[in-house]
Amino acid sequence: MTDNGYTVGDYLLDRLAELGVTEVFGVPGDYQLEFLDHILAHPRVNWVGGANELNAGYAADGYGRLRGMAALVTTFGVGELSAANAVAGSFAEHVPVVHIVGAPSKDAQGARRVVHHTLGDGDFEHFLRMSREITCAQANLVPATATREIDRVLSEVREQKRPGYLMIATDVARFPTEPPTAPLPRYTGGTSPQALSLFTEAAARLIADHRLTVLADFLVHRLGCVDELNTLLGADTVPHATLMWGKSLVDESSPSFLGIYAGAASENSVREAIETAPVLVTAGVLFTDMVSGFFSQRIDPARTIDIGANQSVVAGQVFAPLDMSAALDAVTAILTGRGVTSPAPEPAATPPPADSPARDTTLTQKALWDRLSEALTPGNVVLADQGTSFYGMAGHRLPAGVTFIGQPLWGSIGYTLPAALGAGLADRDRRTVLLIGDGAAQLTIQELGAFGREGLTPVIIVVNNDGYTVERAIHGPKASYNDIAAWRWTDLPAALGVPDALTFQAGTYGELDEALAAAAAASDRMVFIEAVVAQMDIPPLLTELAQSASAANAS
Repeated sequence: MTDNGYTVGDYLLDRLAELGVTEVFGVPGDYQLEFLDHILAHPRVNWVGGANELNAGYAADGYGRLRGMAALVTTFGVGELSAANAVAGSFAEHVPVVHIVGAPSKDAQGARRVVHHTLGDGDFEHFLRMSREITCAQANLVPATATREIDRVLSEVREQKRPGYLMIATDVARFPTEPPTAPLPRYTGGTSPQALSLFTEAAARLIADHRLTVLADFLVHRLGCVDELNTLLGADTVPHATLMWGKSLVDESSPSFLGIYAGAASENSVREAIETAPVLVTAGVLFTDMVSGFFSQRIDPARTIDIGANQSVVAGQVFAPLDMSAALDAVTAILTGRGVTSPAPEPAATPPPADSPARDTTLTQKALWDRLSEALTPGNVVLADQGTSFYGMAGHRLPAGVTFIGQPLWGSIGYTLPAALGAGLADRDRRTVLLIGDGAAQLTIQELGAFGREGLTPVIIVVNNDGYTVERAIHGPKASYNDIAAWRWTDLPAALGVPDALTFQAGTYGELDEALAAAAAASDRMVFIEAVVAQMDIPPLLTELAQSASAANAS
């Protein structure tokens, strides 16, 4: 591929391409510049430079959620530590990102030289040791074992759906080697036949002729079991819900979709259906404070089949090792084989559609999310930043084929703006819709220009409520630490490199309606909407969660 022949760096890139990675995110630094030349020369991998390493890490995360694998390249020390927050978020939320760190040469490391981007003590593994806490596999590559270690780390990232870390010194990256001769081996044999048989027997006894209800969450998606879940839901009349974390995992337009379950913060009908189900299957569920109404879920283990990544539990009895896909298939077989068809659930009473607000009505959070949910179309990828954007949209049903991305566990504000870049590059045929508060956007707005550079045309809605409203809801509604500087938001696309973006400021319902109509008509341009709402206008779900957060923090 280069005049110097095939190298360890080329091997790594070929393996990434094999895993579906066609974009590599990062920021250049002198310890990996030569490796970046190999990225530019690679026939299947493209370089996507970020405004900073944190943004590049967020972009890789958004990419990895849609592609199932992503890659991030930073320089040693300063670069990798800047990206550490993003990598930790990928670890917490089970996103497979390979973090590749360009390091000083092995000669410099062996001589313990005091070189730039180090702590000056001759120890070149400080940051490798730090990375062990937020990655599932790590390697400091050396020529003799580099390709084997690359395969090991990439395999672990693929199987565990969490980040991995590769430190590649300048001279190791250019070291000659041979291309892969076989595909990256897959892990097999995760299910014990005996565990599967015993699980099936126990699940069949518990299910008997009862109606089954399903509560699903994000791990079903991360582990690639969405098809198995949908097959289960189609095997009978199966009422089902998701947590906010797993929003858009299932078709929310289905008559059997109950809604979002959030413990005590749920709608009453959803809470009753989940908590009183004769038999409940929880699939890929992980209850966290902000998706469970601060652990207010009331799930009876005696009536529950809990299907996890590597084990399942039936009425308190554990069956392992048992892959999620095998367990879901077993429950599907029980439903199809028992000769019982569950009656359709009683349709929930739906209030008549409310009239749209008058066009000159001051814009509110409710009107914003109601109108936006109407404007979404199949294929949209919606990214909602933690705060009023996430909790404002969480309760709205999405059209079939819409993907919803948030970060409710790690909850790093500003995450979604660069993540929308990554998601847009992961699937250019789908239009991204970014929903982000003004406070969050100020953290990562530098990446706005990259959308234009990469030819992406998202719809970006910045909710201008004059500061950190999510924090005001928890504590200090008038405290100065929840204030931010006022920006001229609609000037920013042009200033940051997207001069042809359509920009709107919407302070009334009519102005929002016009902006969304223009966005639908201008699919070939970025559309940037500043939605102005009152400072303390807070979605009801966030109000409930904020009160619980305040109480938890005070105890």
